[in-house]
Amino acid sequence: MSIEVYRDAWGVPHLRAGDPDELAFAQGRVTARDRAWQLEVERHRARGTTAAFLGAAELGWDVFARRVRLADTARLCFARLERADAPTAAWVRAYVDGVNDGLAEGARRAPEFAETGLAPGRWEPWTPLAVWLSTHILFAGFPTKLWREEVARRLGEEWTELFATDGPGTAGSNGWVVAGERTASGAALVAGDPHRFIEAPGVYQQIRLACPAYDVVGLAVPGVPGLAHFGHTGPVAWAITNAMADYQDVYRERLRRLPDGGVEALGPEGWRPATAHTETIEVAGGDPVVIEVIETDRGPVIVGVEEEPEAGGSEGGPVGGAPEAGTPVGDAPADARTAGDSPAAGAPVGGPAGGAPADGPVGGAPEDGPTDGAPEGGRPGEGHDSEGGGWEVLALRHPPRVTGELGFGVLPALLRARTVGDVDAALDGWVEPVNVVQAADTRGGLLHRVAGHVPVRDRLNSLRTVPAWDPAHAWADAPAPLPRAEVRGHAVMANARGLAAPLGVEFAPPHRADRIDALLGASADWTPQAVTAVHRDTDNPSAAPLLAAVGRAEAGLSPAASAVRERLLAWDRRMDAESTDAGLYAAVRGAVVRRLAGHEAFAALREPAPHPEVFRPWLALGPRVAFALETLLTAGPVPAGDVDRIVREALEEVAAGEPPAAWGTTHRLAPWQALPDPDDARWPGLAGDHDCVLSTSSVPGWTDRSARASAARYVWDLADRERSGWVVPFGASGVPGDPHHQDQLPLWLRGELAPVTTDWQYLTKEQG
Repeated sequence: MSIEVYRDAWGVPHLRAGDPDELAFAQGRVTARDRAWQLEVERHRARGTTAAFLGAAELGWDVFARRVRLADTARLCFARLERADAPTAAWVRAYVDGVNDGLAEGARRAPEFAETGLAPGRWEPWTPLAVWLSTHILFAGFPTKLWREEVARRLGEEWTELFATDGPGTAGSNGWVVAGERTASGAALVAGDPHRFIEAPGVYQQIRLACPAYDVVGLAVPGVPGLAHFGHTGPVAWAITNAMADYQDVYRERLRRLPDGGVEALGPEGWRPATAHTETIEVAGGDPVVIEVIETDRGPVIVGVEEEPEAGGSEGGPVGGAPEAGTPVGDAPADARTAGDSPAAGAPVGGPAGGAPADGPVGGAPEDGPTDGAPEGGRPGEGHDSEGGGWEVLALRHPPRVTGELGFGVLPALLRARTVGDVDAALDGWVEPVNVVQAADTRGGLLHRVAGHVPVRDRLNSLRTVPAWDPAHAWADAPAPLPRAEVRGHAVMANARGLAAPLGVEFAPPHRADRIDALLGASADWTPQAVTAVHRDTDNPSAAPLLAAVGRAEAGLSPAASAVRERLLAWDRRMDAESTDAGLYAAVRGAVVRRLAGHEAFAALREPAPHPEVFRPWLALGPRVAFALETLLTAGPVPAGDVDRIVREALEEVAAGEPPAAWGTTHRLAPWQALPDPDDARWPGLAGDHDCVLSTSSVPGWTDRSARASAARYVWDLADRERSGWVVPFGASGVPGDPHHQDQLPLWLRGELAPVTTDWQYLTKEQG
């Protein structure tokens, strides 16, 4: 092999090889050596086997991962890739071969393997696809539909849109492109930062991939070859944000058990066979758990399998000899749950925003995925036993499971891109997740478009759960057309309602997008260094409604509360870490959120929703109130007079307590780690807030700790790639004690970027 590995001053790997497949092998091997523990956690999450070495806290995730059939979907997608695009399939195999070649060495360096007793396993050719699916299965936020159902049922149909916001479990990002006419160099700049749940090690890996066919720097997802989201080939650079599109549907399914133990589901054409099998989940320190996995023509059943009534209509386990789903084998308690007892602290219980597929039997659907039309059977209602003997569940339908396509053929095409036209053409094959993409090239080309697969179907599918037996909710054969826009001077993508509006329902508030747009409009002489100031901006526009309510609260306040009020009204609205006024605002905001959530108007929503714990971030009332605070202060079921009273009470509460500390004292980083950190207090304080450009999300009223923030920052300069910059929250290495394990954290905290070095003579070659 002709592989060479170099490192820059920050330990970032720069790889050189004789051809793309050798380079993919090198990427897999260096990632395994640098991130073995992270890769193996992701592989197990992708198979639903994390509880086997992390314990019962991960059981909820494993159950969901297996029931949603992510590993089987990955196998299906890889099989289709082999048939339709053999060169890309071989390229993915080369990456997997590299991972397997480097895992043993990487595991020897990573102390977590010894701590948990985990031995490195073997990656399959489909494993990178499973990792990708597990990372993004919750990305589009389909559990929001479960929340809307709860609001409609408990509070009333008229309030289903009341909490519309980018929910606590949704990932977002900032991104912008500045045309050459508005830069100092005359060449375009592409910049931004993806907001994800912060994991240690980080979810993005800085890397360079060079061979005779291309030479690209960018941010890779560990476990996945190439540079899917952010890259700079020299002639062209690209970046993405979450389009906030709706492309996953939740169907209400009616199931019935047959005498032989099989299962049927009621579809548009009547009762049709569903596939069903059992799987056993091993649990470290506990007894194994047996679950039943059921899939209908719409998709895998994710809620309600274990709610099947006993024969004769009484509640109990499945009939027909099938074990009750979720029942431990042995004496372990039957109510094992995913981790976390407090309201959602901004991250899905049992892990970061993503999911992990099962390693169960292949099958349960035709090789190319379930079809839209149900095959022969009775007409709707024929044989539908509405008096008993069946039960209702919820099934998930999403494009890769239906089509057998994930879009991996785009990845090598992006690496080869030389113009925005190349990027544009490549992205026509993208599937999931649905992204807004921006790109620029050295010829002056600019691109701003949506990429991905959004099914065409009834509008109600995007809003609520829908009946599987109603043909009105089937998907059309062709996906929706994807919007694009011309770039004039600059363009911003920040998850707000805009370019992708026809494709979604809930979007981020416009604050970040508007603020970036205003900042970019203030200059026509942008440089890579100047752009980093946009990353760091801490202005908090979402504070305005609460400050207006504080302004109305003059009458009847105690002198101490009046002083708090005056400080807030004089505050500059910046969420700087050292600002005690920002800390004061956060304390008052938290008190308002708690009181609003405790108001009798929301009493019906306090009882936990009867759904798996993995969906808790979307279904907990407290976080919902916190993120919808702007709306709830001016609209909703809480009367205006009560809102004003609540604000006065919150001012009095804060005034009567200890003076709030600077914002960064309580607003500290809270990264997700597979193993708990024995020294949690070491994580630093942060500037920013949920709706700042410097987006560092917490859950007001419950915790100031920030689980979601910039998972990376980048500036791609099309005038000179070496003037580009990038940073990740921790470092290039996932190995504790390595010099590059967390050496970028100070840069990240200051809002600075590490230089992108591409001159080989300034890099250090690894020996051996």
